[in-house]
Amino acid sequence: MNAFLAVVQRDMRLAMRRKSEVLTALFFFVVVATLFPLGIGPELDVLRKIAPGILWVGALLASLLSLGRLFSVDFQDGTLEQMALSTTPLPVLVGAKILAHWLLSGLPLALLAPILALQFDLDAGAMRVLVLSLLVGTPLLSLIGAIGAALTLGVRGGEVLLSLLVLPLYIPALVFGAGAVEAHISGVGYGAHLSILMAMLVLAAFFGPWMCSAALRVALE
Repeated sequence: MNAFLAVVQRDMRLAMRRKSEVLTALFFFVVVATLFPLGIGPELDVLRKIAPGILWVGALLASLLSLGRLFSVDFQDGTLEQMALSTTPLPVLVGAKILAHWLLSGLPLALLAPILALQFDLDAGAMRVLVLSLLVGTPLLSLIGAIGAALTLGVRGGEVLLSLLVLPLYIPALVFGAGAVEAHISGVGYGAHLSILMAMLVLAAFFGPWMCSAALRVALE
């Protein structure tokens, strides 16, 4: 646990020295969510219908921006190799890096989403469901994205390949995350959507670090 927390704190401190990367993802999310109401027009009924999908797609793409540097910096300076040789199991350290990535990219997006939802005239209940879905869904995006980042580590053109590899795997999270908000707006219970999201998160949290570790060991060899 000490090693886990140390890696989380280290990645957080390094990210604070590169604040532009964190702010870029947030700015991208704000721009995507703001352009759609301007382009579609002031029809509130239309905006309410498209709001869940737009906000979730914006959060998905924003979280994808920082995946390329999740392991690449540590791979280049030799830190990743030291982690693999450490007495602490590599999946534990990888899990710490994934948690730090979510704290820097996913959590701020979830907290910012209600403010952007005001542009789409969502009520307080819909905003609450939106935040809940993002709080459950964005860790899932980080876990899935980490597997893609590990598989493409050290590959020429890895960032493009990473997007092609990860985006199809994001579709279930997008469908059930946006579907939870749409179900609430339609007056249907949203519990099933969140339950499925949580089930996928549990599976990804268990298998994700192990799969990342296996891919990273192949890259280090």
